[in-house]
Amino acid sequence: MIRHCVFIHFKPTISAHYKAELFNEIDALKSRLPGMLAVHIGTNVSPEEGMDKGFGDGFIVDFADGFARDAYLEDPEHKQTGGRLVAAAEGGIAGILVYDLETDD
Repeated sequence: MIRHCVFIHFKPTISAHYKAELFNEIDALKSRLPGMLAVHIGTNVSPEEGMDKGFGDGFIVDFADGFARDAYLEDPEHKQTGGRLVAAAEGGIAGILVYDLETDD
């Protein structure tokens, strides 16, 4: 399984409503992309103040395997939402951190 972790440092002008809209678009992809198993969305709740380096929001997508993850990355709707996420992030692409973890789950 691949756990695709995306953390975002949003611009301060981005509303909670717009963030939810973007995250809902990501979540909606699982209904039509095979192997996209689950989407977890939320804000950082760590008590370790400042350790998030401003990446206070994010989502994690669980994929059955690398093939499912790669299909998601190439999906036109994902690319469109990704572009909107980049535009909403502080510093553009510098305001997004992506980390993929392979697990045995």
